Amino acid sequence: MRLTKKKHACIRLEKDGQTLVIDPGAFTEEDAALGADVILVTHEHIDHFNEQRLRAALESNPAAALWTLRSVADQMAAAFPGRVHTVGHGDRFTAAGFDVQVHGELHAVIHPDIPRIANVGYLVDGSVFHPGDALTVPEHPVDTLMLPVHAPWNKISEVIDYVREVKPRRAVDIHDALLTDLARPIYDSQIGALGGAEHGRLTPGESTDL
Repeated sequence: MRLTKKKHACIRLEKDGQTLVIDPGAFTEEDAALGADVILVTHEHIDHFNEQRLRAALESNPAAALWTLRSVADQMAAAFPGRVHTVGHGDRFTAAGFDVQVHGELHAVIHPDIPRIANVGYLVDGSVFHPGDALTVPEHPVDTLMLPVHAPWNKISEVIDYVREVKPRRAVDIHDALLTDLARPIYDSQIGALGGAEHGRLTPGESTDL
C-alpha cells in the first residue's frame, strides 16, 4: 500500500489500482479527492470536510462512494443516492478492496464551553489509523499512526502520550497546516525522542510505501 500525504489532515492510500482518500478538507489541495474510489470523512469541520470538493470527486468518478458519520452524510446523500454510507464506532466494511474499521465517537475537547461534535477514526487494512480530531486508541494494533500534531485542541505532551498509548511501529504527522516551519524541528525532536515509535513527516505530495 502506498501512502501519499496531502496538505493538512488529508491522505491518499493506493493499492491494486484503487485509491482511498481521507479528509479532503478546505485546507488541502482542491484536487485531493479527485480520482478516488473510496472517500472517508472523520467529521464535519471545514478542514476535514469540504462539500464542494467531495461533490466534484463523486461526480468525476460515478463508481466512487463516501463513508462518513451522519452529520456529513446528511449533507451529501440526496445528491448521490446509494453512494453515501453512514458509519459509526464499531462498524467494519470493505470498499474497493480496502478493509476499514471505524473507531471513536467524539471530537477532542477544544474548550469546555464548546459543545463536542461527533468524530470517527478509520483503521485501513488493519495497518493505517487516521483518528480525525481525536486521540482515539483503536482496539487493534496499529502499524502506521497518522498523528495530529498541531491543533487548537491539543498540546505536544498529549501528542507524545498518544503515540505511547497507541504503540504504532511508526507515526507520521498530519493536521499540520498551522504548524510553522520554525516549530517543526522542535516537534520532530520531542516526538521522536519521547514517543517510543519511529516518527516522520512527509511534505504535501510526498509518498512512501508501507
